[in-house]
Amino acid sequence: MTAETTLDEDRTSSDFDDDFEPLDTDGAPELVSERYLDRELSWLAFNQRVLELAEDPRLPVLERANFLAIFATNLDEFFMVRVAGLKRRINTGLAVPTNVGRTPHEVLTDISRKAHELQLRHAAAYQELVKPALADAGIRIVSWEDLDEAEHAHLHEFFSSQIFPVLMPLAVDPAHPFPYISGLSLNLSVRVRNSRTGRLEFARVKVPQMLHRFVRVDPDEPVEDARYIALEDLISNHLEDLFPGMEILDHHVFRVTRNEDVEIEEDETENLIKALEKELLRRRFGPPIRLEISNDMDDVTLGLLVRELDVTEQEVYRLPAPLDLGGLFDLARIDRPELHYPTHVPATNAQLMRSEPNLPADVFGAVARKDILLHHPYESFATSVQAFLEQAAADPDVLAIKQTLYRTSGDSPIVEALIDAAESGKQVLALVEIKARFDEQANISWARKLEKAGVHVVYGLVGLKTHCKLALVIRQEKGRLVHYSHIGTGNYNPKTSRIYEDLGLLTADDQVGKDLTRLFNELSGYAIEKKFKRLLVAPLHLRKGLLKLITQEIRNAEAGRPSGIRIKVNSMVDEAIIDGLYRASNAGVPVEIWVRGICSLRPGIPGLSENITVRSILGRYLEHSRIFSFHNDGDPIVYIGSADMMHRNLDRRVEALVRLTDPDHVADIGELFDEAMDDGTSSWHLDGDGIWTRHSTDDEGRPLADLQHLRIERVAQRTSRVARSARSAKRR
Repeated sequence: MTAETTLDEDRTSSDFDDDFEPLDTDGAPELVSERYLDRELSWLAFNQRVLELAEDPRLPVLERANFLAIFATNLDEFFMVRVAGLKRRINTGLAVPTNVGRTPHEVLTDISRKAHELQLRHAAAYQELVKPALADAGIRIVSWEDLDEAEHAHLHEFFSSQIFPVLMPLAVDPAHPFPYISGLSLNLSVRVRNSRTGRLEFARVKVPQMLHRFVRVDPDEPVEDARYIALEDLISNHLEDLFPGMEILDHHVFRVTRNEDVEIEEDETENLIKALEKELLRRRFGPPIRLEISNDMDDVTLGLLVRELDVTEQEVYRLPAPLDLGGLFDLARIDRPELHYPTHVPATNAQLMRSEPNLPADVFGAVARKDILLHHPYESFATSVQAFLEQAAADPDVLAIKQTLYRTSGDSPIVEALIDAAESGKQVLALVEIKARFDEQANISWARKLEKAGVHVVYGLVGLKTHCKLALVIRQEKGRLVHYSHIGTGNYNPKTSRIYEDLGLLTADDQVGKDLTRLFNELSGYAIEKKFKRLLVAPLHLRKGLLKLITQEIRNAEAGRPSGIRIKVNSMVDEAIIDGLYRASNAGVPVEIWVRGICSLRPGIPGLSENITVRSILGRYLEHSRIFSFHNDGDPIVYIGSADMMHRNLDRRVEALVRLTDPDHVADIGELFDEAMDDGTSSWHLDGDGIWTRHSTDDEGRPLADLQHLRIERVAQRTSRVARSARSAKRR
């Protein structure tokens, strides 16, 4: 880069103080029109990769069951949000073309075809692969017909005492209209004959969601050889108890998915919480968008459901029982360590290790000495970010704490630390994003609890979700105020921090602190307008800043200087960013994209993207961090943060990226990419037609390296090395 656009020696000036001069594309070849992959089908391809993990016999069997459950719940959310959004466009007449120029009708047809295919494959994976493997491991899922009379008697007693009291059979007749079927509930359709009148009647029984989906046949059986029966199977064999005096003719299982996305007009209401709560109530009654039925359902029952629920033939999914394999989460939690991934206890970051076993770690002291780059869950969230905020809450020299909360756990120690800080007289600001999808009610509850404790709670800016992950602590030290900051790629959630792969920067850099101070002031005020020194912030400057960095790599390549772009995101959809990467490829810039989920970019197309490589890695941890790395003629520029390359992130959310300036951290990121993109690492490779191919074994059938396992080993070795060094120093 030129002197004007690089950071100066004290690394406090901005890369983006000057106006962005876009690359002059006059005379450059036009990019082909069909240069994007459909985002919805790309998402389904991501969920197929999850399914491929469930099908892999090399994985521990309870982890395979867990992946089946993840696939099911992923698909539920896809229908509730993405499919619902397409249908809403059609119903409202706003049939805006998709990112590949197709109509919502056309995309819905493709989604239906692919989703039907995947759900049948999902059911087959359970019946033919995972269920037999579970049985081989001593976890047998049986049916009522597999059990003897004594076991029937025992389960009848269990049903009568534990299940029957909470069931609510609902008849459909002239006096009882067709009942409301809640979204994602599992239901039994029952046809009965009235023994007095001879009339045929329909009834519905909801399978209670608060009960375990799989019931132990005999609690005295050892956990190493235990049998389980599906709850709906148990209920369906006791229908006579629910409909006494009626002849049970048949029964079938069905499930409805509804539009559960939330939309509120923020500019038309003064009280955001009340408006959101009203919309959450309405969510429960969203229109049906998918009807799953067991494949033995008769046409009469199906016709009744289709008519009453007002669904189309395309929205009906006929599947082998059991439906809703999300219930496998229950089985995946069985305490059989040998059937899970090996236990991994996150290590304390080497810079945060205690100097003495009985002394508490001094997070402020460690951060003041040197920036700390955290990598969860390989490194502990509890002994880093959580400890940072708890120490801040208890420290009398801390004057103020400011933090964003997008999603957090129900018993969050982070929220408790903020409450403790407020109750001790500190100034505490919590920006709670109550519009975080499917966590709205929980976040409203937390917001009210924080307010009662004296925390200043704000809800961000009208029309924008606040998705950035920021914490700022102001501490008085020797008569001056010192800023301690945390910028992360993941939520302040101690539970998901154990299964989500994320990065975070702890720093006492004064410029970062000033940037965050101003950003928090703008978040609690009215607008985000100005640029920042070490941050890139959406919606105004993040896309623009990344395009500028891409343009600089293009100019370096055209001038014969070294160049390169490496990006790790959850989703790559934004057309402006993708087109910038295409132009970089055409200029000879090597581009490596590491994406977990959706990717609309088509790699390896001659004349468009032959210098672009796209990889995806899925495993025991959810790859969640976002990284943007630019070669910069040998002086790498690396950012981490919360933003994916999607319209919603870049245009409708407050997102923040922070530049890493420590050479060791930049080298760590480079090493991480080297391992991820290596052909010897297990991953999926994307081709120009949108097909993901799994590469998990070498030419001789030997397993390729597991990146996440490599990171576990690497962090463990580093921690052990530091611990040994500390013990050696103590002896001296």
